[in-house]
Amino acid sequence: MEKGKLIIFSAPSGAGKTTIVKHLLKQDFGLEFSISATSRAPRHTETNGVDYYFLSPDEFQQKVAADEFLEWEEVYKGTCYGTLKSEVERIRNKGNHVIFDVDVVGGLNIKKYYGDEALAIFVKPPSIEELRNRLVGRSTDSDEVIEKRVAKAEYELTFAPKFDVILVSQELHVTLSNAEKLVTDFTNHK
Repeated sequence: MEKGKLIIFSAPSGAGKTTIVKHLLKQDFGLEFSISATSRAPRHTETNGVDYYFLSPDEFQQKVAADEFLEWEEVYKGTCYGTLKSEVERIRNKGNHVIFDVDVVGGLNIKKYYGDEALAIFVKPPSIEELRNRLVGRSTDSDEVIEKRVAKAEYELTFAPKFDVILVSQELHVTLSNAEKLVTDFTNHK
């Protein structure tokens, strides 16, 4: 059986990557979501092995030391997120394609590790102003958090040229259609 390929979606917060990934997973493309590991405690709605692999900070650091992560990052002080190599290989060995919803640095690290077996897609908001409007529209963050996310997004946009493809997040149906085409072209190409 042929091993699956990797499709990486990275973007600034609010650009729409999670919406795109959720849409693609509902299509019949043979995609399976790579579940990340985290050192934070589960929120009340989250399930271990479904939303994340929840590890204690010590367990997380032991796996880092044992080189079990494809990529990992301390996203917030004391809170780490990462992609376990075993999770990626578990999916690939079934012949499914692995789809990622990861930060920009993590996405580039995965691409570097897998090379031509991976397609790295940067989801770019139409503008910083539109991104700010989307974050405000979510009504989930304070103004201060939104401004921090916008500042981080401006920095993350500088990484866009390092990705294989830049997908501009415009009208939702157009963005989803473009994402579908990118995925099918890549996964059907031998």
